[in-house]
Amino acid sequence: MPELRKDPIIDRWVIISTERAQRPVFLAEQEAPPKAGLCPLCAGNEAMTPPEVFAIRPGGASSEPNTPGWTLRVVPNKFPALRIEGALNKEGVGLYDRMNGIGAHEVIVETPLHGQTLYTMDVASVQNVFIAYKERTIDLLRDKRFKFIMIFKNHGGVAGASLDHAHSQLIALPIVPRRVFEEINGGLNYYKYKDRCVFCDILAQEAEDGSRVIYENEAYVALSPFAARFPFETWILPKNHVASFLASGNEDNYYALADALSVILKKNNKVLNAPPYNYMIHTSPADLTSVPYYHWHIEIIPRLTKTAGFEWGTGFYINPTPPELATTFLREVSPPEGA
Repeated sequence: MPELRKDPIIDRWVIISTERAQRPVFLAEQEAPPKAGLCPLCAGNEAMTPPEVFAIRPGGASSEPNTPGWTLRVVPNKFPALRIEGALNKEGVGLYDRMNGIGAHEVIVETPLHGQTLYTMDVASVQNVFIAYKERTIDLLRDKRFKFIMIFKNHGGVAGASLDHAHSQLIALPIVPRRVFEEINGGLNYYKYKDRCVFCDILAQEAEDGSRVIYENEAYVALSPFAARFPFETWILPKNHVASFLASGNEDNYYALADALSVILKKNNKVLNAPPYNYMIHTSPADLTSVPYYHWHIEIIPRLTKTAGFEWGTGFYINPTPPELATTFLREVSPPEGA
């Protein structure tokens, strides 16, 4: 059973999960990708994964669950960071706090085609990925043990992916992560002082300034954050104030969001030569879905530099590319046809 342990100095929780050592890649930089025919995420290899918990199939498709015919599939992670079975059993051990590693860990298989990526998929297919995120989040939050759903993508071995078939992941947590809590607390402090959402004020200033806006459509803005930690870091935010990812997409079922993400990934691939990257959805916790001081968003981080001793020791980041320059590069390049 995995275990959650709390750092008593800075209130940070850590997952101790020995089962993760059984993954295809562990304590290694990279591993040669598996051949397409052996990939457990490819269509036809459904028996190599746990049974699916959600799938999207073309209209009228008659394929049975866990058989080919799907366009997107969600399965439990075979090597989960947290386990869904059991009780939290919170306890103190002297000055330390710990609890059982209860949660859910799922893999969103974004395409049945080995070698296809979000970069090469059409916008409707990317839209399906966000629909899957929403459906699985709604379902998992019915379990009152879970307080937060972390949705993220690791693309490429350098970014932490152990399989190169296009996929992203979802982890349901019994606590709110410290990083998200810091954002929420910062937004609350700003709101107490100015009675406005800091993210909404950022969007207003960036729209007026214009030097860090990379792309926008009718519903979303993609921008280089003013204090970008990494070269070509990009945030995608809804133009209207929305605290929860679940509350977005009501008008077009996430099509505009899929368009914004697709454009940014295509630009990154063209400008940065298809870099490995991570993205994370930062959304409000289960009990704060409509607060006026938090604004959900996606953070996209191309893995162009390495975090080293100075960053780990201080919490400062050294970014060699000013966000204004990164914006210029990305804004001026046209995505390939089909964006």
